[in-house]
Amino acid sequence: MQCYRTIGRAYGFIQALLVAPLFATLLLAACSAGVRVPPAPADAATLARDKQAFLEAMQPARPGRPVIAVLARNEATETTDFLLTHAVLQRSGLAEVQAVAPRAGRVSLYPTLAVEVDQDFAGFDRAHPAGADYVIVPALDDSDDPAVLAWLRQQAAKGARIVSICAGALIVGRAGLLDGRRATTHWYFVDTLLERHPGMHYVAHRRYVVDRGVVTTTGITASVPTMLALVEAIGGRAKAQALAAELGVDSWTPAHDSSRFGLSAEAAWNYLLARAAFWRHEDWRVDVRDGMDDIALAFAADAWASTGLVTVEAAAPAPVKLRSGLTLLAQPAPKAAPRVPLTPGLKPVQQLERTVCEIKERFGVERSEWVMTKLEYPGAPACGEAGA
Repeated sequence: MQCYRTIGRAYGFIQALLVAPLFATLLLAACSAGVRVPPAPADAATLARDKQAFLEAMQPARPGRPVIAVLARNEATETTDFLLTHAVLQRSGLAEVQAVAPRAGRVSLYPTLAVEVDQDFAGFDRAHPAGADYVIVPALDDSDDPAVLAWLRQQAAKGARIVSICAGALIVGRAGLLDGRRATTHWYFVDTLLERHPGMHYVAHRRYVVDRGVVTTTGITASVPTMLALVEAIGGRAKAQALAAELGVDSWTPAHDSSRFGLSAEAAWNYLLARAAFWRHEDWRVDVRDGMDDIALAFAADAWASTGLVTVEAAAPAPVKLRSGLTLLAQPAPKAAPRVPLTPGLKPVQQLERTVCEIKERFGVERSEWVMTKLEYPGAPACGEAGA
């Protein structure tokens, strides 16, 4: 098996060599154009108003226990976007939370892991003919999937509030829900979104933005403050504070400095070279078990896989039930495979910061900065200090 993986990586290296000149040219063009924003202004009053506007806009519109659908695409759904949003909402106890995909069964996550989803679109519609109260839209690998777009339009028409995470805005846009609205997205996709939807009004320096029942966010880790804000809108500040303490965060305002995030030609080229160096790539395992914290697992596995130097597979004798109730697909892994380091007792955001520090130690500062940029994480891990 290892031989076949090596051959596959060698083939990938050849492909990388063939496309490298074009890839580099495109990246250089991307770095010299597009949306550029100044550093975020210090405006606490406006931030407070924006958060209050979110809370008011996202309060339940119907009586009774809200129904929240966390959307997935079977072929590929972003790991943290999906696992974190589902887990936080499930953990809140405020709503009926269901993962839903075009087909029941396996959902491959990217850059790593896979889960089993019990509910398909047809089953959800039969169980909830009035539609969901909220639909969470993670980043998906295809923003033009007809089944996904049709179902999302249907839910919006029934009155669901739509919450896109990261590049999930591309799907929401294709569904016709961003034209004329204020919105944001992961820094890498801002230009794409504006090209597709020239009537959209891009909002910088906000981790989440709401406009007439549609929420958009910046990159992957914006799922943390956005879900806490949604929990506060549904169940009150005390509930959000309790969850925030459990996650390891103090604040969930929309504050963000968009000017910190972007792709330099040097960083892109270094990443391409690292991916091309197939002989350096390593197959790692993350040991999983029943009751494991979805969020800490997602952060650690997503971050290591995002280095481009590590493939992470969930290792267990059989599928396991995560804390949220989701079934994580796993298989036995070679005992010799390096393990993804997970530190017992760390809160999820602390685990993310610890992982970034471990990536820095193993692969260097450039690689750790790349991971933080990809995840659009605005924190500053204190590597080498207590709790790092």
